[in-house]
Amino acid sequence: MRAMNHFARLPALAALLLAWLPWAQGATPVPAEAASAPSAAEAAAGCPALLRHTFARLQDEKPQSLCQYAGKVVLVVNTASFCGFTKQYRGLDALDALYRSRGLVVLGFPSNDFAQETGSNKEIADFCESTFGVKFPMFAKSSVRGNDANALFRQLAQQSGTTPKWNFYKYLIGRDGAVVASYSSLTAPEDRGFVHELERQLALH
Repeated sequence: MRAMNHFARLPALAALLLAWLPWAQGATPVPAEAASAPSAAEAAAGCPALLRHTFARLQDEKPQSLCQYAGKVVLVVNTASFCGFTKQYRGLDALDALYRSRGLVVLGFPSNDFAQETGSNKEIADFCESTFGVKFPMFAKSSVRGNDANALFRQLAQQSGTTPKWNFYKYLIGRDGAVVASYSSLTAPEDRGFVHELERQLALH
């Protein structure tokens, strides 16, 4: 009878062995929350090199792949809370809301490179929400120029030949993932020439 009990347990032991075998061969366990996430190759498929980056979201620091914006016209802006151009938040949010259905997305990257963004990510998020009602995607504070610039801004500098000279510098990226133009902080979101180029890019498919 005891022998029969041992044999009855064999299927369960075999299942346990099969579940354990990949880890025994050196495979890395996949966290449950990442099990359904696309692989790097899948994420990169159809995703321009300029967007193959992941950044922490400003509000909760959860990682966000920029590949989700592939095929869109992207406006990248380095922002700051205590700058003379901070009021541009309102115009940028209006642009994002007006043209979102046509394929525009504005991406904000807070930076203290010009000593005008000293707060924490939470403080920045609260300020943007309470003061300007910002709805467009924003990411955790990082550097946007020099040796410490984040990977996206390094590529933007390489493609455009220019780095941000001040807060609210703007890079317009076409649907193909290439930099179309860069604009100084003096170029307001409502600037006629800027909006004309933005609309021209949105019309391209």
